[in-house]
Amino acid sequence: MADKGEEQRRATPAATPSAAPSVAPSASPAGPAAEPPVPPARPLDSIDRDILRILRTDGRASIRSVAERVHVSRANAYARINRLVEDGVIRGFGARVDHERAGQGASAYITLKIVQNSWRTVREQLQALPGATHIALVSGDFDVLLLVHTPDNRALRELVLTRIQSIPEVLSTRTLLVFEETDLGPRPDRPAELA
Repeated sequence: MADKGEEQRRATPAATPSAAPSVAPSASPAGPAAEPPVPPARPLDSIDRDILRILRTDGRASIRSVAERVHVSRANAYARINRLVEDGVIRGFGARVDHERAGQGASAYITLKIVQNSWRTVREQLQALPGATHIALVSGDFDVLLLVHTPDNRALRELVLTRIQSIPEVLSTRTLLVFEETDLGPRPDRPAELA
């Protein structure tokens, strides 16, 4: 039979850095879609930058390999990577994909002019689009830059004319077809990155 203290410990989650209490975002003058404030990231030292360089080049690198390459213990490398994830410096791990070989033969940058102060609403709708891979709020002659990959030009036309232009806050679009692209991801011959 468990005592009351043990029952209480089981019912209460352990206090760990990753188990921070969740706070529901409150409604603000900007409306319910207001984003919670993000705490500032801790400063990066040269080892952190070396770890980021390694992981950007090879997201599948093992903790052991990372630790050996930056000359720290595995525990230290593990703790640093976890901290970089918790601080939001590392947003995730993924693969660089050749979209054409993956069946996405048509690529385009789409510029959008949108209703003032509608960025959050438009961003949510653009994120739901099939093939959308990058969205940026920018300055200049247009407001939003969107990169999409679709199976073919017919699917691209459908995406632009039916899906994007039907968003009420989108005032106009312009489609720039991508004829060829080169991924400029980190490479060993670029040692100055993140320095």
